[in-house]
Amino acid sequence: MAQPDIGLLTGQQRSNWIRLRTMILLRWVAIVGQLVALTVAQRLYGLQLELGLCYLAVGVSVIGNLIAIFIFPENKRLNEFQNLLMVLFDVLQLGFLLFLTGGLNNPFALLLLGPVTISAAVLTTRSTLLVGATAIVIVTILSDYHLPLRTQDGFILRIPDLFVFGNWIALVIAICFIGLYSRRVTSEIHSMSDALSATQLALSREQKLTDLGGVVAAAAHELGTPLATIKLTSAELIEELDDRPELKEDAALIRQQADRCRDILRDMGRAGKDDLHLRQAPLMTVVQEAAEPHTHRGKLVQYTHDPDAGDEIDQPAILRQPEIIHGLRNLVQNAVDFARSTVWIEAHWTNTQITIRIMDDGLGFPPQLLGRIGDPFVRRRKSSTERTQRPEYEGMGLGLFIAKTLLERSGAELTFTNGADPYAAREQHDNHIGAIVEVVWPRKKVDARSGENAVSMGRNEQIRA
Repeated sequence: MAQPDIGLLTGQQRSNWIRLRTMILLRWVAIVGQLVALTVAQRLYGLQLELGLCYLAVGVSVIGNLIAIFIFPENKRLNEFQNLLMVLFDVLQLGFLLFLTGGLNNPFALLLLGPVTISAAVLTTRSTLLVGATAIVIVTILSDYHLPLRTQDGFILRIPDLFVFGNWIALVIAICFIGLYSRRVTSEIHSMSDALSATQLALSREQKLTDLGGVVAAAAHELGTPLATIKLTSAELIEELDDRPELKEDAALIRQQADRCRDILRDMGRAGKDDLHLRQAPLMTVVQEAAEPHTHRGKLVQYTHDPDAGDEIDQPAILRQPEIIHGLRNLVQNAVDFARSTVWIEAHWTNTQITIRIMDDGLGFPPQLLGRIGDPFVRRRKSSTERTQRPEYEGMGLGLFIAKTLLERSGAELTFTNGADPYAAREQHDNHIGAIVEVVWPRKKVDARSGENAVSMGRNEQIRA
């Protein structure tokens, strides 16, 4: 299966999600806070500040906001470069205010962490590094160069040099750590969001295909009667038009086309079947249906099952849920992509569990990634040997995540191992096994003849009757 197109969800586009009005609002909050701090420092504590320069710095922010409000529309969204300029401006403006008000002796120096955190959350790594480096440079300059804070009596307020150095170290570490922390967590959230969106797209497509099968089956059923009437009428016309060969030929053509429509609907109906068959099917039928798109790609796919498992001779009928079919299809695709020549699909069942194991004779999962398999966007750069063996393989690391998410939604538990696993050593073809994926359902979750599933099927029979 081709991976869903989620190009619009990549991190390079996320900075375009932020509206200019949001940044303007945040800047108004910062402006109000700065004005309050200046007023309190002067009037309440009697500090002697360079008010002209301080209000100039705040006024530049006010003018910038007013220009942005009047020039740009309300729904304006900033691109990556524009967002970077906005954040850099805030860092430089705040750094200038701190220069005028004591440098690192001013406890508000901590506010330099704000723009760095914002850039780590919404901008690219390169932009985040630029903002972080700018903040570190500003902090370093402020540690030595700044206007002193003076009281009304001319006394200079300053903390010991050791504490200034400690503040500098703390701010540099905080800029690096908080920037990295915010970047990592935000990236993880975005990756999971993108992968879940791709999973939802894949499931939606599978659901539409299933619904389309039902529509086809219903159309075949409803059109059967009028086509039979057309065929019967045309046959009677053929018998009555022996003396008019040109009309007899037209009637024969009508009957021929009616037969053709019947054959087309019959073929389409095989895919759709009836409503009940869309809801359930024997276990191996569902497995083969899921694997069918990848059985003609030059690799041998072998199916085996264990009819003697438990107390049951016949294989169970399971629900034909889109999650199950699409999830198994992704697992089979992954096995076929990485197999040398053969893929084995085994089904086992007991009175309490249904198990499907998908194995291949490839190189197996990279040992260092076994613990992360199923996470979104986890993939390994191909070696030259792998590139030669699988030149067609290009992925985003979403296939196994989609399969795992969909199958777990149906109630399954997945285990990823390699052929060297002790559990795999019991297999008769253990020398050929590469990767092993085991999917285990509690039988009551997917068995169409047990519990709530059986009740649901019974209601469907009554509706169709």
